[in-house]
Amino acid sequence: MATMREVAELARVSLKTVSRVFNDDPHVLPETRARVEAALRELNYTPNTLATTFRAGRVPIIGLVVPDLVDPYFAAIAKAVGAVAEAHGMAVSVTSTGDDADREPQIVAAALGRSLSGLILAPVTAEQSYLRPWSDRTPIVFVDRAPAKIAADSFTQDDHGGALVATEHLLGHGHRRIAFIGDALTKPTVHRLEGYHAALDRHGIGRDDDLVVLDVWDRPSAAEAVAALRALDEPPTAVFSSNDRASMALVPAVRETGLALLSFGDFPMADLLEPAVTVIDQDPGTLGTLAAERVFDRLAHPAKRFRRRTVVPVSLVERESCRGTSTVV
Repeated sequence: MATMREVAELARVSLKTVSRVFNDDPHVLPETRARVEAALRELNYTPNTLATTFRAGRVPIIGLVVPDLVDPYFAAIAKAVGAVAEAHGMAVSVTSTGDDADREPQIVAAALGRSLSGLILAPVTAEQSYLRPWSDRTPIVFVDRAPAKIAADSFTQDDHGGALVATEHLLGHGHRRIAFIGDALTKPTVHRLEGYHAALDRHGIGRDDDLVVLDVWDRPSAAEAVAALRALDEPPTAVFSSNDRASMALVPAVRETGLALLSFGDFPMADLLEPAVTVIDQDPGTLGTLAAERVFDRLAHPAKRFRRRTVVPVSLVERESCRGTSTVV
């Protein structure tokens, strides 16, 4: 493997100049830049991220902080982050905030206090200005939820567009009374609720607050939500669940009710249920991969400008649970 010194010798420049070119320093003369870039290509030079990390006084560990380690969605993100880190010779330290916004700043501060090489965060706080003391010296990348009150890279899914597609899919199956079920009214849920409402508005269907139920986290709250919806004078014929965790809790609650079910987020065995559950696939593996790659891009090119916000498309995986009289068993 070529070294930076060999690149410098071939291009007839100093080591510092090679570093400046590699990091896209705008103050390098064009002809000098051209010679260095030609040498980089000829020697197929790649940076030693691990060595750079040690020189910067960091440990070769990437931190990952998510709301829930058991959630299949965040587990898939963690797996993808781990694969990218391993390819770069680093390890991953995974921590959960337990969906507790009050604890998030201290949990993240404790992680960053270990001189991590980078941090990937799925926040539950409304804003993350508490990260500013670290943002200039540690690559911080947001995943699943975009940052607020701090400039940082983020990789999120199309929450609004996915919810709109999901609701229109149910409308296409003839459903007009469609319930929306979610957990906390955080950014992803807010955007998905907006997409749900946008689909109803587009089709001239009035909004009904009685059909929107939040604080569904587990089986008891899911059962309570379904019972309340079925007790309405005009009960729904379909349920749009705004996340995979709520969907898993809803499966036993909608059993034998005839309610159609569509989940924002795939979950284990969703395709094996009878009927198989139609889902919006968030592709968490791609989100995790992109977030981790950005951390290493930032480490390798600290002066380079990157696109701050990336929204990854989602897709509808049509199965069998959205028909007029579905019974999940």
